[in-house]
Amino acid sequence: MRSTVRSRMLALALSGCAVVALTGLAATPAEAAEQTPVPAAEPAPVPAAEPAPSGTQPSHCATTAADTLGWGRPTRQSDFDGTSLPPDWHAYGPEPGHDKKGQRTPEQITVADGVVTVAGDEQGDTGAMSWHPGQQYGRWEACVRSAPGAGGYHPVILLWPVKEDWPVGGEIDWMEISADDRQDADFFLHYGENNDQEYGTVTHDATEWTAWALEWTPERITAYVDGKEWYSTTETGHFPPGAMNMTVQLDMFPPVFGETSMQLDWARQWALPESVPAQLSLAPGAPATGQGDLHPDRTPKPLDELPAAAVPDGAGSAGGAARTGRGD
Repeated sequence: MRSTVRSRMLALALSGCAVVALTGLAATPAEAAEQTPVPAAEPAPVPAAEPAPSGTQPSHCATTAADTLGWGRPTRQSDFDGTSLPPDWHAYGPEPGHDKKGQRTPEQITVADGVVTVAGDEQGDTGAMSWHPGQQYGRWEACVRSAPGAGGYHPVILLWPVKEDWPVGGEIDWMEISADDRQDADFFLHYGENNDQEYGTVTHDATEWTAWALEWTPERITAYVDGKEWYSTTETGHFPPGAMNMTVQLDMFPPVFGETSMQLDWARQWALPESVPAQLSLAPGAPATGQGDLHPDRTPKPLDELPAAAVPDGAGSAGGAARTGRGD
């Protein structure tokens, strides 16, 4: 995550709770008498299924919250079918990393074979990227796996305030993995000017492809792993006050003892009837930042200052999906 709370586990507000869920018309008699019997037709051959479009890969995540809960068609989705990031994904850097440690650089993000890889090396060079435009309230889900680490790197999927006004703008980490063996994951809800937090943990083998999902409504925030609820909170006073955008980070917490990586197969976003579209975003392909104080030119700008392509069709509404699968 982008907050500076190395030892936050000692002062967490456990307001959430961990949960594991689990005909045609008939002829008249006269018409029938006049009809000549017709020999039964040979059954038509069943056409072979069409192959997937070139560059499209099957999903690595078989069980999702969207399928389990019937979320329907996403408003936006990215399948990473190209050879570079789609234009509505924005790499950070080059700039200092989490807590000004190490370096985030676009060179640590690669796209191939329908998967985006964020890598961290022994020198502390790592990657992060954000998805714009965001929204207040909605659903998000991503198919992710995290390689085991030798120490020093946390794979994170989170919502970050579009206004870059952390900590008062809040933060929702719905997958943060600090364990080097990647056998459990944490949830953090950051809120307030003092960066207070709610916290939860789920045991899960995150080295396998996993669907991590979040639902945020005005009444509840719920996290899911492979379609099962594992954390939920109704402390609405802790909820972010404005629009958020999905962010993917491989955060470096020194010392680093070796290289590692995290991968995304796809990401999806759903708008709810209550969703409020973000009024700030980034131009297609523009760099992003996790250090707005150092790089204000990379922070989101008002939509009326951006090219029309910065706002995909259907973004911020419950309409048709905007697919951003290709980045080449």
